[in-house]
Amino acid sequence: MAAEETRRPRADAARNRQQLLDVATRLFASAETEPSMRAIASEAGVGIATLYRHFPTRESLVDAVYRDQVARLTSGARELLAELDPPAALRRWMDLFGEWVATKNGMLDTLLAMIESGEIGHAHTRTELHAAIDEILDAGRASGQLRGDVPAEDIAAALIGIFTVAGSPEHKAMAARLLNLLMDGLRPSSRRR
Repeated sequence: MAAEETRRPRADAARNRQQLLDVATRLFASAETEPSMRAIASEAGVGIATLYRHFPTRESLVDAVYRDQVARLTSGARELLAELDPPAALRRWMDLFGEWVATKNGMLDTLLAMIESGEIGHAHTRTELHAAIDEILDAGRASGQLRGDVPAEDIAAALIGIFTVAGSPEHKAMAARLLNLLMDGLRPSSRRR
């Protein structure tokens, strides 16, 4: 029994870790520059030692936030398809993608350094995101609600373009309009409004 307890984190430790991830994600998304580790710990309501116990370096925190967001995007495709028709699921997934892009704002310098050093596999992330898009596209193609000739890579490139131009909070309305235009282009011509 004692060995089992040492392998699994205590419930409060798991809660603290998730709280730190959630707060870091929110702060990274709203920050113009990278927030300090102390600011993240303070906002999460834990001491700096607790933050460093879970994430010994800024890179380990950025890596955890980045992987958490990619996992949410990939699992989000399945969850959205369980609740919505494929076009609505894809449009909502696009919003999630925008939130993921926004998360990078406050961790961009660290993230870019980690990608450059190979600590984060950018190609693997791209593959996961394309698979999530493909999952929704396949359902939409099967139902006749989405075009069959548009690859996931093109949608990902369009999303990157949209959020590069309209990724800041003051451009939220523009981003929504551009995403709606993209969605209109993804519907078969007989289903366009």
